[in-house]
Amino acid sequence: MHAKAKAYLRKLGKYNSSIAAVSGKKPKRSSLDSAAKAAAVKAKSSKPKSSAKKTNGNGVHKDPSGLAHLDMVRYKSSDDYTRVVLELDGRVKYRYQVLDPNPAVSRPHRLYIDLTGSRLGHDVESATTVSDGILRSIRTGQYSKDTTRVVLDFLAMQEYKVFPLENPYRIVIDVYAPDGSVPVAKAKQPAKKTTANSKYRPPRGSKKMAGDLLEQLGLTVRTIMLDPGHGGKDPGAVANGLREKDVNLRFAKIVGKMLKEKGFKVQYTRLKDIFIPLEQRTAMANVKKADLFLSIHCNASRSKKVNGLETYSLNLAKSKDAVRIAARENAVDPRSISDLQFILTDLMVNSKIKESRDLAKDVQGSTISRVRRRWRLNNHGTREAPFYVLMGAKMPSVLVELGYLTNYTEAKRLKSDAYLQYLARGIVDGVVAYKGKIERYAMK
Repeated sequence: MHAKAKAYLRKLGKYNSSIAAVSGKKPKRSSLDSAAKAAAVKAKSSKPKSSAKKTNGNGVHKDPSGLAHLDMVRYKSSDDYTRVVLELDGRVKYRYQVLDPNPAVSRPHRLYIDLTGSRLGHDVESATTVSDGILRSIRTGQYSKDTTRVVLDFLAMQEYKVFPLENPYRIVIDVYAPDGSVPVAKAKQPAKKTTANSKYRPPRGSKKMAGDLLEQLGLTVRTIMLDPGHGGKDPGAVANGLREKDVNLRFAKIVGKMLKEKGFKVQYTRLKDIFIPLEQRTAMANVKKADLFLSIHCNASRSKKVNGLETYSLNLAKSKDAVRIAARENAVDPRSISDLQFILTDLMVNSKIKESRDLAKDVQGSTISRVRRRWRLNNHGTREAPFYVLMGAKMPSVLVELGYLTNYTEAKRLKSDAYLQYLARGIVDGVVAYKGKIERYAMK
């Protein structure tokens, strides 16, 4: 064979197979073929290996130094309440202190928080001017090589709470301002006669005046914040062709329309499929000065047989089921609920615990009565659990679990407009009953 032809065949790696085809013999593996294979293996192995980066529990790449990053600072503020949330990509130790104002140098109330074992994220601004309420500004900086400091400047403050939440790890700061709009109650003098035991009758128009006073004192219900649970990237429970976030939003619009027909002003945490962090939902209710907060959810269980309605208020969990459901709605491990309950004991001091419990009873009872006119409905009653979405609420707040998506029959009902209408009418009945009770109590 011509030398050029041999060279060409060898270059193609088919020299041996061509000779074998002519001679009728089995082809032998060419040393050139083996060399090519070996070269390919060598080339593959010579590619630079991608270094595996460690991630934290949130799936975010950790700093090689092991320090967490302060990734975001967000806030909700009004003239008498502010919630600031510090979001990090890992757990940190923190300490905080309030510094008194110094009028001589125009220095306001300051609350600073030191986050030990952290660095300032690239997207966090060093200073943010707010000035839309009691919060004047937020300042952040790298206090030392392993400590980030956040300083909150306030125009006024009376009380504050600082607590951590998980998944993602964040530190929440709630600040309350002195409320100058509420009249200071004078020492009560022993009354000899009242409108109940005397012949006195109130003058014409006094009922309206009393109603205005009740509203000013926050002893009535005018504005209701509806919170359709989950949304956006968080679908909630998914079963039997339903996504919880969709049912929650659809139902919230139905009950909102009915509440408006009863004369209530209705606000929503969301009116479309968007994600809103749990702690931001309560803050929205506080900033809007809602009188009631209703969080709408659907339940799920490993057992497809479990079904029924239940209404929760904020408190320490007293059953395994309450712990399980709180963990699911909070998107945390059930084991972390014990830590949360320890935090909650401090937060509950000024929470509307009793009022929320009363609201839950009225909502649960009225809804069961309404729905049972047409359908059988299992009554799980009212329960208490430490839900993130209810923490820090300044008004009576409840979380309603409309039913179990994992139960085929209940999921089928929750697809029905007729069933949702009955549920909504029951909740409205409960709200109206609660409103009547507090107004009657306030008028005594």
